Amino acid sequence: MNDAFLFDAVRTPRGKGRSSGALHEITPVSLSAQTLQALRERNGFDPQTIEDVGLGVVMPIGEQGSDLARTAILTAGYGDTVPGYQVNRFCVSGLDTVNQAAAAVMAGRIEAAISGGVESMSRVSIGSDGGAIYTDPAVTRRYPYMPNGVAADLIAMLEGITREDVDAYAMESQRRASHARAAGYFSRSLIPVRNMLGEVVLAEDEAIRPGTTMDDLAKLAPAFASAGKQGFDAIALRHYPRLEDIAHVHTSGNSSAIVDGAAAVLIGSRAFGQRNGLKPRARLRHFASLASDPIMNLGGPVPVTRKLLAHCGLSIANIDLFEVNEAFSVVPLAYQRAFDIDPAQLNVNGGSIALGHPLGATGAILLGTLLDELERRGLERGIVTLCAAAGQATATLIERV
Repeated sequence: MNDAFLFDAVRTPRGKGRSSGALHEITPVSLSAQTLQALRERNGFDPQTIEDVGLGVVMPIGEQGSDLARTAILTAGYGDTVPGYQVNRFCVSGLDTVNQAAAAVMAGRIEAAISGGVESMSRVSIGSDGGAIYTDPAVTRRYPYMPNGVAADLIAMLEGITREDVDAYAMESQRRASHARAAGYFSRSLIPVRNMLGEVVLAEDEAIRPGTTMDDLAKLAPAFASAGKQGFDAIALRHYPRLEDIAHVHTSGNSSAIVDGAAAVLIGSRAFGQRNGLKPRARLRHFASLASDPIMNLGGPVPVTRKLLAHCGLSIANIDLFEVNEAFSVVPLAYQRAFDIDPAQLNVNGGSIALGHPLGATGAILLGTLLDELERRGLERGIVTLCAAAGQATATLIERV
């Protein structure tokens, strides 16, 4: 097996996912193309040496449909010969494209690829793609769909995690993200987004709410209680009869923010780097995916991490930093408890609660964030993991070179 190396990672700032957000005027093709252009400009490789480009897109319809990756490649000026594809495995999609590129390099099938993702949530709304898991009675009778927010509240009940716990975690995510932005910790990977006139429309993450307090968060109503009353609480209780009820603890303040954003990651072989004068920043050591209980829905990061570590012959003590996507506060909190991780090692610069979760791009964004922080601290190993709808999860282990 060949080694697969991570040479560079870039991302756009995350803009508020609404019509008043700074990135609403920028199409998803343009967001992706700008990350591809920045990756090329920063590293000076011949785009014709890139053998594939994969982008995560969770709502692959409308402006985000029709193999957006290929359109973005052409828009970015990579020429006619670079192929592209898009992937939808819900929230893990961006990280899955990285793992697919790494697997192809390891197998010797290709020498270089670009991975990443995009989601313009202000232009293509969440859930707009439909699907049998939501709408087909023949499917839902056998495999009841569990909304992510209700599943998050279910996990909180099973883990004994309270409203105060999830709010405290969210407040800390805001504090860490505010500090990281002010200190410039995101600057290595961050690129400004420009409009058609070349004017910068956003240079820093827009959704962070500095100064968030526990009092602020306590005022917010539970976001998923009404969905629970529509029958989803009853489904959860039928599958977990030891619970008497579901306390709905997640709100808009302790759940991931809806945003627009894109990312691109350069993956390649040692020979590719040597030919292009590029020094690898990290090695992709291993990666894993799995599925678990679709009713609990978001519980995959813990078992997929165990699977990943078993493949590598490592323990949790061998890992220096963790990026666990903050889809909801309960996800990293449950992860931290399961592995007894020091909070100072987990999501050290905040996460999606403060910064936002552009669904198809987040996995690739977190990988770049992790690498930057490993370098800044002089540490060696890190794990990125995300949960995804229907009980899925992916995890990736990188080691600095």
